[in-house]
Amino acid sequence: MVLILGVTASGKGRLAFDLAESLGAEIISIDSMKVYRRMDIGTAKPPEDARRRIRHHLIDVAEPSEAFSVAAFLELANDAIEQIKDRQKPVVAVGGTALYIKAMLCGLFEGPGTDEQIREELRQRAKSEGLEKLHRELQNIDAAAAERIHPNDAKRIIRALEVYRLTGKAISDFQQQWAAAQAQDQRHNWTIIGLRREKAEENKRINARVKKMIEAGLVDEVKSLLAEDKPLSQQARCAIGYTEIIDYLAGKTSLEEAVELIKKNSRRLAKNQRTWFKTFRDVHWLDIKADESPKEILEQAKTLPGDVK
Repeated sequence: MVLILGVTASGKGRLAFDLAESLGAEIISIDSMKVYRRMDIGTAKPPEDARRRIRHHLIDVAEPSEAFSVAAFLELANDAIEQIKDRQKPVVAVGGTALYIKAMLCGLFEGPGTDEQIREELRQRAKSEGLEKLHRELQNIDAAAAERIHPNDAKRIIRALEVYRLTGKAISDFQQQWAAAQAQDQRHNWTIIGLRREKAEENKRINARVKKMIEAGLVDEVKSLLAEDKPLSQQARCAIGYTEIIDYLAGKTSLEEAVELIKKNSRRLAKNQRTWFKTFRDVHWLDIKADESPKEILEQAKTLPGDVK
């Protein structure tokens, strides 16, 4: 049971593939956007060849028109783990969606109860006043949550405001208490590997990835998705790379501006991921140099204690 985490464009997917091939393992993707079919380029899914050689789970399991929750992810992930174990193969999980990783390690954060009247009121406000105003309101009462939640993520913004209305406390406070309580009760026996690079190197890799996505046809991919009969879900629309190209296609920005926004928002995501990952216990961090090859990174990983040899 090996779990590999790291910020966007850190090289964790390549290490997961190489390690899985070395161990004869199967891979579980921990990514809230790779679950969507036909959202391939912008989510940097593993190439088809890699997926033929190594069995991957939790990729292409939902339509872009559908909402997809951490609870749905956890149910599918637990099923995949049991199937892999039944085949007597090792598990390599990999991803950067911190909330999903936390769920795999510690279970679900339930939080306070719900109030449909408050939710409906907030939904109506989002329609009449705009989601941006609700996000600013969240910044005032829970800056930590506002930093983590994308300004277009209506579901999570409304939930955070609902919790504050219900309890007078920030949802971040409840999450921190839950994380502390769960810290000693990690589910499964995971060996956790984290990939870390110098910030300047991470930014360089992000820029290179965005350039590669545009060259690979991200704009056409988004056009195709927008042309489908069922509209993109709010969750799918707010994926980095997609929301910026959607704005470009709507005439709100130039392509050059959209590309720079993708880079900027990817850097912001990396910053948020680093903040989340600091809360995870027992991570074996690998500090990767700019000139290290995938083979050298694999060898580093295999020197760690645990089930990675």
